[in-house]
Amino acid sequence: MNKKLNHIKNVLHGFFLSIGTTIAEPHTILPLIVTHFGGGAILVGLYSALLKGGVVLIQLYAAFHAQSYPYMLKYLRRVFLVRFFAWFFIGLVIIFFGDEYKEITLFCIGFGLFIFSFSAGFGMIYFKEITAKIFTHKFRGKTMAVRQFFSAFGAILSGAGAGYILENFEAPFSYGLLFVISTFIMGCGYLAFGLVEEPVKEIINKKENSFKLFLKNAFGVLKCDKLFQVQIFTFFFAYSYLFSLPFIIIDAKNSITLDGAAIGWIITAQMVGAMFSNIIWAKLSSLGLYKRISNITIMMFIIAISLAFIGGSLLIYMAIFFIIGAAMDGNRIASENLILYIAPEEKRPIYIALQNNIVSLGIFFSILGGVILSLSSYTILYIFTLCLLFVSFVASFQLKD
Repeated sequence: MNKKLNHIKNVLHGFFLSIGTTIAEPHTILPLIVTHFGGGAILVGLYSALLKGGVVLIQLYAAFHAQSYPYMLKYLRRVFLVRFFAWFFIGLVIIFFGDEYKEITLFCIGFGLFIFSFSAGFGMIYFKEITAKIFTHKFRGKTMAVRQFFSAFGAILSGAGAGYILENFEAPFSYGLLFVISTFIMGCGYLAFGLVEEPVKEIINKKENSFKLFLKNAFGVLKCDKLFQVQIFTFFFAYSYLFSLPFIIIDAKNSITLDGAAIGWIITAQMVGAMFSNIIWAKLSSLGLYKRISNITIMMFIIAISLAFIGGSLLIYMAIFFIIGAAMDGNRIASENLILYIAPEEKRPIYIALQNNIVSLGIFFSILGGVILSLSSYTILYIFTLCLLFVSFVASFQLKD
């Protein structure tokens, strides 16, 4: 365990994947793409959810099969291939259909995002199983923090590149170009992790005779594990920031000029926050203080959404996304490592899938946020978001390191 080469491949995967996916960052660039083709607030929320929401729909089924696999890597490679072509498809559609067939373009973007995300539902189970086998508990938090540090650095490069392309090429060609270029950059990350050394899993579960029986047993596990319930409740409501986040950038258009340079600065601020915060998350992870990380990050979400009330300048919006970037990375480290710590080895895929399926339903909060915004105002949306985040903050003190 903890082989240096596997650590490097894990970091490279995160670095190149971040460069690629930042092109359609769901809280900045993606809302602008959707609105360009005529999509309203609800569609912005839907597509922001689609980018990651497909993960939710399939993880339990993936865990049903994965619990009996001694090796995961060959299945993960197949996921990488599907995601590569789904992302490339979006770029081609935007370039060749674009403004002439806006409805078709919007539909194909949504379809591509769903396939990209849906396939990740399988990939998430395989990826976490592999990292659980090749890294120890404390080193896993460290390698993930280093991975996220370089992922944020890659996203800074991506944000700068995206800003340049958006500034120098007209939309929608610029949007399509971003997807096409990022596909091949993303492919470098897939190649890196596809070559890790994976040991055999010695303790595996016998697969149930049916998926229905698996679901019954899985939710039986949840019912019996009180600590697991607290963890799911906390991180589910921690996703409440997504009620507001995709719409902050649209709100910003009412008070500042959002040209390519401004978008690049906002994305860069978010990724700088993510990058440097991982120095802190790595230190706390090495001490096993994942509960403390969750306390801090949820409070950071509260601060960021509170700043959205002020708005009015590029610097404030940069500060909001700086804090959001730091909080998102810390929250991810806390939730992913706490679940691997409390899960028995033979039931690890079940624990991972249950938490991801239930907690990740929060990804769809952006859809509800779009509905609330359509019926009320930004002020009501922000207040509603803060109330739910406070619930999560209080619950986070019940977690156990």
